[in-house]
Amino acid sequence: MYKNSIKPLQRNLFYIVFLTIFLTFGNTITHAQDGKPKTESFPAKNQTTTPETKEEKPLTEVDTIKIDTLKKKKPLLESKIKRKAEDYEKLDQKKKQITLYNKAEVYYEDIELKSGIIVIDYQKNEVYAGRIKDSTGKYTQLPVFKQGSNVIEPDSIRFNFKTKKALVWNSRTDQGEFKVKAAITKKENDSVYFMKGARFTTSEDVENPEYYFITDRVKMVPGKKVVVGFTNMVIADVPTPIALPFAFFPITETSKSGIIIPTYNDSALRGFSLQNGGYYFALSDYYDLAVLGDYYTNGSYGFRFQSSYAKKYRFNGNLNLRFENLVTSERGYPDYSKARIYNIQWSHSKDGKSNPNSRFSASVNLGSSTYFRQSLNQINAGSELNNTLSSSISYSKTFNSVPQVNISLTASHQQNTNTEAISMTLPTLQASVDRIFPFAKGDGLKKGIIQNINLQYNLRGENRISTFDSLFFKPQMFRDAKLGFQHSIPLSTNFKLFKHFSASSSINYNEVWAFKTIRRSYSDSQNKIIDTEVQGFDAFRTYSFSTGIGTTIYGTFNFGDKKRIQAIRHVMRPNISYGYTPSFSKYYDTYDPDGSGTIRKDYTRFEGGNFGVPGRNMSNNVSFTLNNTFEAKVTDRDSTKTEPKKIMLLNNLNMSTSYDITADSLRWSPMRISGGTQLFQQKMNVNFAATLDPYAINNSGQRINTWNIDNGGSLFRMTSANMTVNYSFSSKDMDGNNEENTAGKRNGGREDDLFGTNADLSDRRKSQFGEDDEKDTTSKDSEFFKYELPWDMNLAYSITYSNNNREKRITGNSLMVSMNTDLTPKWKIGVSTGYDFVQNGVTYTQLRFERDLLSWRMDFNWVPFGTNANWGFFIGIKSGVLSDIKWDKRSLPDRALR
Repeated sequence: MYKNSIKPLQRNLFYIVFLTIFLTFGNTITHAQDGKPKTESFPAKNQTTTPETKEEKPLTEVDTIKIDTLKKKKPLLESKIKRKAEDYEKLDQKKKQITLYNKAEVYYEDIELKSGIIVIDYQKNEVYAGRIKDSTGKYTQLPVFKQGSNVIEPDSIRFNFKTKKALVWNSRTDQGEFKVKAAITKKENDSVYFMKGARFTTSEDVENPEYYFITDRVKMVPGKKVVVGFTNMVIADVPTPIALPFAFFPITETSKSGIIIPTYNDSALRGFSLQNGGYYFALSDYYDLAVLGDYYTNGSYGFRFQSSYAKKYRFNGNLNLRFENLVTSERGYPDYSKARIYNIQWSHSKDGKSNPNSRFSASVNLGSSTYFRQSLNQINAGSELNNTLSSSISYSKTFNSVPQVNISLTASHQQNTNTEAISMTLPTLQASVDRIFPFAKGDGLKKGIIQNINLQYNLRGENRISTFDSLFFKPQMFRDAKLGFQHSIPLSTNFKLFKHFSASSSINYNEVWAFKTIRRSYSDSQNKIIDTEVQGFDAFRTYSFSTGIGTTIYGTFNFGDKKRIQAIRHVMRPNISYGYTPSFSKYYDTYDPDGSGTIRKDYTRFEGGNFGVPGRNMSNNVSFTLNNTFEAKVTDRDSTKTEPKKIMLLNNLNMSTSYDITADSLRWSPMRISGGTQLFQQKMNVNFAATLDPYAINNSGQRINTWNIDNGGSLFRMTSANMTVNYSFSSKDMDGNNEENTAGKRNGGREDDLFGTNADLSDRRKSQFGEDDEKDTTSKDSEFFKYELPWDMNLAYSITYSNNNREKRITGNSLMVSMNTDLTPKWKIGVSTGYDFVQNGVTYTQLRFERDLLSWRMDFNWVPFGTNANWGFFIGIKSGVLSDIKWDKRSLPDRALR
């Protein structure tokens, strides 16, 4: 009777316990058996309490329960499972499954799974996720499986929580720049995936890519590498002959060393070639190195070393060393020649926050004067047309003493690529002590002429070298160096006169040290004048005095509030200054120019020094300057605005001249007039200048001490004049978008592309139009033509007039223009050209075309005529990981070796 009644209870108890555990599955941690239970002591029934102590004395009990010696079992799951769904969660006890439907989500350890439907099989420790159909019958809510940083978007997935293995159908995942889709993917463990029927691409649309690589066998280690078997390239769903028996693609967030595949080319001048091949060294997280080389079958070759370095909040920079050995024709032919050219570029900048009291910077561009005209790996019109190269390396230190002391060391370089003359300072030392006010009060207030007296100390030392390309860094270059120091102590003050005038006065003491002077004499044996260098310390000292007074005058012309132009404001700043420098003829000697002894000429032994020579003639000048600005107050076209708008008519209109009191003739210097303004919402810059001479000239073109008006001319004779107009505008300006054009300096220092764009043959993936690879993903591919074409235009006009000798001739008159536009959302065209109205010829001209092929870029640029005539065509993948998949064909300009 007892057994029969307890059986149903046992069966029901099993299901009750099972359901209790299961329904809490994912929210609790289950164990096979509890540990040792807690023991409690209960007092005995017979207790005695004494009146003195009032204490209970329980009888001692012995716990007879033994400690459980069974080992603790490992739980089924090592962490909690969190789940949710929008429509329902269905429990099937028979199949031991939980079904989550519509926007289902499951979280387990570092695994996230989102899908339309998710089925959890808690008996097999597996989960299945797949798509669901919407009301139209279309599949939606594809699974998204995420483990750590690795994300897979398949059609369906089956995953085992215990073994961490998975089977995925039609998976989609991003690995670095690659987007991978595979028919079947097997997840072996946390770090290895095997794929079958896979295709990978760098296209944004993995479902309909414009190109992809297809392979049947793939092994992928996320974040590290992809290894594939036989691979075939497919373009627009058409297989191509491009195939590889196997391939290895490193995938990493950090740089890796590797081989750089060269580009094949051919030219009639130097034969076949391999360009820009080499090796990339990922040396550390802070710097790298790329070694590139070129080889031509006629014997020409080149090397380049490129390195970039950076440390956050400290410094950053890059270094580029280039060398080319150029051979023209063949040995034995009359036009055979060889030349070696090189170029060094270094840029370094220091973060000012790392050490505010010291600064170091470098901007170096030096090398052969003919490098940009002859290089086989550079087509840079801006650098080729620019006839100067300059460099500067400087270090400065500030000492926060009282007064403050500043010290700097600078190495500079100036090079004329036409004359091949080079001027360098190695180095320049500069030191200065901040202003000292010896008569100022202790509270720091400085009032009046005495309290404003201040002095400074400045030191400048130069080791100057003048040489040529052929002697650069040769011993003679250093033997011809000139060393000198200049000390200057300016003493000045400023004060007010009659409340409206500002006056200033200064006395300047100057001392120059030289370590090499000259002695000039006539040589009878050579029958000419020779300069003999004299080694040793020598010095000269000069001083000067100057004072000036100026004021500001405001004038307003009102025309009425109802007028379009309500008022014009004129601001004048006149200034009169006086300067006196005595004669320092004591530093001058004489020499005999012809050896006869009858004629003596003056010279100073300090000629050719770094800091000039002492003045032989006394200077006693009065200078006049007048600066003007004109503003207008106009009625705003916007009727909703009540306040008038201010516009600038002339930013500046300056006039200056001087009068020499001690001169015996031609005391007035020519008057210089200059001005400038901005028009059309500051898009057009207009600058002009002219020189007006009050004196006449004779038939030889020399100035004479006769007023030009007394010689039958006008009051002033215009000897020269020039005007420049620069106008930059675009379709954005017409739309009211006044965003500043932030195009980089791509052409030898110019911010525009009036000289065309630079073609760096080592990396042709970059756009000619200076744009990033980021595209507007909101634009529709079906939009073939835009009603409003985006465009931009740069205009530069320059005219120069010369009349020094009554020639009345326009010596320069040219117009340059650069235009870029988008014919369609994917087609861009541009042109840079100009016309010289004096020479009656077209200036440097470049045509450029570009087609955005989504993951690819195709461009064509053409210089149709001139000494730099060339063309180039490029098509290739934008992504850096597949940058070697390209076709680059071009004709290089004829490089005439000198």
